[in-house]
Amino acid sequence: MNTAPRIHSAAAERNRQPILEVLQRTLPAGGRLLEIASGTGQHAAHFGAALPAWRWQPSDRDDSAFASIQAWTESLPNVLPPLRLDVTDREWPVAEADAVYCANMIHIAPWEACLGLMRGAARCLVPHGLLILYGPYRIEGEHTAPSNAAFDADLKRRDPAWGVRDLEAVAEAAGAQGLALRERIAMPANNQMLVFESMR
Repeated sequence: MNTAPRIHSAAAERNRQPILEVLQRTLPAGGRLLEIASGTGQHAAHFGAALPAWRWQPSDRDDSAFASIQAWTESLPNVLPPLRLDVTDREWPVAEADAVYCANMIHIAPWEACLGLMRGAARCLVPHGLLILYGPYRIEGEHTAPSNAAFDADLKRRDPAWGVRDLEAVAEAAGAQGLALRERIAMPANNQMLVFESMR
């Protein structure tokens, strides 16, 4: 048994159920899902347990996340061992997926990470596969809450290349790769879920 400690994220604990409810409504009955930037592994564990017909593939750019991901998910037969995946790489270690899910990554990374995510998702998604994103966004150039504006300023203080992204810019980057925005869902804590469909 894996004895590595589980890393715990309070934010992942808070948002996992609202996100799951959207996934249950949005995803088909089953398939292969690639999770980008799995972090602690809490989402993989919660969603994998609730969606047993989905073969869940966690991934992260940081190898140090793997022990926590495995500790959270080791008892779930439909959750695979984590893979190292950097969204900006030309080739991803997953060739095909019915869905790609990514939470809270593109604002804590340079813009190139968002562009890489769109390119990679477009390559590996099956026709009409879904790319599902969760996180804060500016809408029509405005933050949706003062707390998001403060968060954005803090991110930019930490790294000028980071920041809350404009939803329209993200949708444009997706559209350039053949991913059409099908739905935007307002979520708790001033976050959004974006559902894109591969039109290739």
